[in-house]
Amino acid sequence: MNKESIYGLTFDQLEAWLMTYGHKKFRASQVWDWLYRKRVTSFSEMTDVKPECLQLLAEHFIFQSLNEHFKQESEDGTIKFLFRLDDGNLIETVLMRPKFGLSACVTTQVGCNIGCSFCASGLLTKIRDLTSGEIVEQIIRVQHYLDQEKKDESVSHVVVMGIGEPFDNLENVIDSLQIIKDHKGLAIGAKHITVSTSGLADKIYEFTDTNLQVNLAISLHAPTNELRTRIMKINQAFPIEEIMKAVAYYLDKTNRRITLEYILLKDVNDRREHALQLSDLIGDKRHLTNVNLIPYNPVDEHTQYQRSQKETMLAFYDTLKKQGINCSIRLEHGTDIDAACGQLRSKQIK
Repeated sequence: MNKESIYGLTFDQLEAWLMTYGHKKFRASQVWDWLYRKRVTSFSEMTDVKPECLQLLAEHFIFQSLNEHFKQESEDGTIKFLFRLDDGNLIETVLMRPKFGLSACVTTQVGCNIGCSFCASGLLTKIRDLTSGEIVEQIIRVQHYLDQEKKDESVSHVVVMGIGEPFDNLENVIDSLQIIKDHKGLAIGAKHITVSTSGLADKIYEFTDTNLQVNLAISLHAPTNELRTRIMKINQAFPIEEIMKAVAYYLDKTNRRITLEYILLKDVNDRREHALQLSDLIGDKRHLTNVNLIPYNPVDEHTQYQRSQKETMLAFYDTLKKQGINCSIRLEHGTDIDAACGQLRSKQIK
């Protein structure tokens, strides 16, 4: 029998599963506490849980479905983990140290089919979706690393921006978010969780209706269909008009701020005219929109793209600000290691 990760069950699912096998409701609370508060690494360490219950869990679930294959540490404290899954596939997870806490960037798929022409993640096409357990376990493994370092630190923020398109694996992503948010578990607040999508418009509606209250970011990267289709083939399926219509639905229903991510590519999408077009696209949604300008991390296989000059980035930023657009330039992390998403995995596979 192929065992699934114990971290893949929401609290309600764990409770229902245990009751199906004749165990009391409170057993779920005991197990949950050992998993996420005491953070044990084996069922045998759950000393107040009945042996019959522990045996049942061990027969059906595993604790570790990720094994550390490689690790890179940056001078700024960023750590990129390359994990090997049970089936031999590799995924990346990143621990970043922004000013406001500790942030884990997690992966949702093995490979990616979105096909952004500037991205290292898409160099290797999608093999499969990650399970909810494999998504949650990335955070657990990062937290275990922090525990072992005895720094009394905890992951405080989660960004679902690693390899893959989260909304192409929406069911497992939603389950993992429920587990991450649970106040009796990892207890990472919704406002500290951000999910990024390349713009699967139909899934934006579905995600909005879950009312998870987590933050949403759209990887836009261009203000017109002509330009966006040239650098992101997903735009052929979901053009900008459809994405912005779905964004309007999200904003109207949640009244939460949304982030538009915009990687600045030298002489491609970084001119003043592009900033003005982006401003027009945002229109009357300025008060609920933030544009996150992202310096490009060059990828060896995509030599047609280079990072915009600092002066160009600042001019783009200034143009947006003068149009009344909330915007920021992303603080970089791990620039002295394989910083681009998917870069370390691609190199290791080669």
